This record gives sequence, structure tokens and C-alpha cells, in this order.
Amino acid sequence: MAESSGNKVLNFLKGTGGEPSRLWIAGAAIALAVVSFRSCASIEAGQVAVRINNITGSTEVITQPGLIMKLPGIHNVYLLDSSPQTFHLRGPANKSVLEGKELTVRASDGSSFAFNDTTLLFRAIPGSADETLRDSGLDHAYYEWMLPYARSILRDEFGRESTITVSNPTSFAQAEQRARARLNKVLGPHGIEITSIVTPRPRFSKEYEDLIESRNQTENQLAVIDSELSRAKTERDRKLAEVERDQNKVIQTKRAELESQLATAWTQQTQTHREVDTYKIEKLAAGQAARSASKSTADQLKGQLQAEYESRKAEIDAFRNQPVERVMERLGERLKGVTIDIQPYRNDGNPQRVQLETVGGAK
Repeated sequence: MAESSGNKVLNFLKGTGGEPSRLWIAGAAIALAVVSFRSCASIEAGQVAVRINNITGSTEVITQPGLIMKLPGIHNVYLLDSSPQTFHLRGPANKSVLEGKELTVRASDGSSFAFNDTTLLFRAIPGSADETLRDSGLDHAYYEWMLPYARSILRDEFGRESTITVSNPTSFAQAEQRARARLNKVLGPHGIEITSIVTPRPRFSKEYEDLIESRNQTENQLAVIDSELSRAKTERDRKLAEVERDQNKVIQTKRAELESQLATAWTQQTQTHREVDTYKIEKLAAGQAARSASKSTADQLKGQLQAEYESRKAEIDAFRNQPVERVMERLGERLKGVTIDIQPYRNDGNPQRVQLETVGGAK
């Protein structure tokens, strides 16, 4: 009876003594290794992988270095170099996709200048590797975007500057920033990023270089003058501070002297007030005593005068009640020894009678 196909396979797999063949084991190991190798892809540092699912059409960007799964017939994996790259604009002609002719610029004032070596540092954006592959292709095809964009944008941005401002580091740095921003704006959709722009000092004609050198010398002289002015200002401020310090010292001394004199004057004034008050009290006391004594004397004199007045009044009253003879007698006593001259006189030109003028109150 002929052997069945199953028995044939079993007999093939069996060796002497009924054990599996070592050849079979080795073949299985090789087959497994081949399948494993074809099912994995390795990502090195500075690389990014794009895994495409052929069934669904989806893409996946993998930036982490290491092994990734790639199923045969289902996945395709493409590696892209995302490490920093260098692009140069130098020399008389274009040599490669990473080295073009030197950059010449026409300034805003009509003059021209050039850069010996303009260097751009760029890279493929790791997170946009699928866009880079879709727009540029495999490997380093994205390099070809650099030359047309870089030259035109750099020439445009640096051309906004004049030959004077382009020599100013501040203005020059601003032009570089503007150029990098514009380059990233147009290259970003292609998955490319400019990380830095390095430009040397611009090169002008010999006549203009001489003028720049002369201007630099003048600016250096101005810097020296500014330094001297700053030093003079510092010295002036120092001297003013010393004068102010000395004046403050004199003012403080004068103030102390005046305050001492003021304190002495206040003391003297207080002493004077005290002495005046004492003198016033003494004089008031003496005046009060003298006033009291004078008042007492006045009272006594008043009493005496009142008594004399009463006496005289009584005497007059007594005399008034005397008879006429007694009055005439007393009048004669008063007029004793007095000579009376009596002369007639007239008040008009034809006197009619003679009037007698009384003397001593006699009638």
C-alpha cells in the first residue's frame, strides 16, 4: 500500500531513532530570523521614520530612536534625516544643492554689497516628516527647496537696508531676524525649518570701504570724546559732592553757633524778664506804700483844710451877723496904713458929676 502524504512528511521530519532533524531546527530559526528582520525597522539618532499603512492609507511619524514594527505587505517605513544641515551661498557659481553662488544685494540707496559666505543652518522638522516626504520625496530631496527661497528672501530683506544701516550690527541683526521669519513661513509647509542665519561683514567697493573705515575712526573718536565727557561729568559730580559736603559742614557749624547764641539769648531774655518782674514787684510795692502814705497825708490835710474851712466859714458867718459899725471898724483895721488917692474923671467931654472909685472893696 502506498504511503500517504502525511506519512511522507512525518518520515521526512524524523531522523534516526524517531527524533526531529537538526536541519529542520536550523531552517526554522533562519526563517524566523528573516521574518523578524523584515518585520522591524531601526531608527538611528538624528533620523525620523514615517510608517505608512498600505491598507488604511494612514501615516505615522516616529521620532524616537530604536526598533519599530513593520509588517511585510502591510507597512512601508521611510527614514528621513532630521539632523542639522548647512547651506552656503559662496563662491562664483552654484556647485550643489547645498552650495550656491555668493549673495549680492542692491541696497535701498542704490549701492551694492556682497557677502563672502552666507550660511544657513536648517533641518527637516521631525514632527512634519510626512509632509516633507509628500512634498520633496525620499532621502535628501528636501535640500532642493533651499536655494531658490534662500537667495530671493535674503536679497529682499537685506536690500531694505542702506549701506549705512547694513554696517550697523543692530540693524543687521534685525534684517537677519526678518529673513529667518520669512524663510520659515514659506519652508514650514514643506517640513523645513531654518534654525540660524550666519552672515559675515558685508563687502563693499574699495572707495566705500575706505569711507566706512573713516567713519569707524570718527565713531571711535566720538566714543573717546563721550568717554572723556562721562569722566568729566563724574569728576564734576565728585567735586560738587565735595563742595556740597564742605558747605553742609559750614552750615551745620553756623547753625550750631546760631542755636547756641539763640539759647544764650533766650536765657538772657528769661533772666531779664525775671529781673524786670522782680523790679516791677518791688516798684509796685514801693508805689503802693508811697500811695498809701500819700493818701494818709492827703486825708490828714483834707481834714485840716476842712477844719480850717469850717473855722473860716464860722468866722465869716459870725462877721456877717455883726452890725454895720462893727463891720466898718473891722474894715478900718484892714485899711490901716493904706493911702487912697481919689481923682475925679469923666466918661464924656462934658462931665456933669464926679464918680468915686472904691478901693479894697469899700463902697
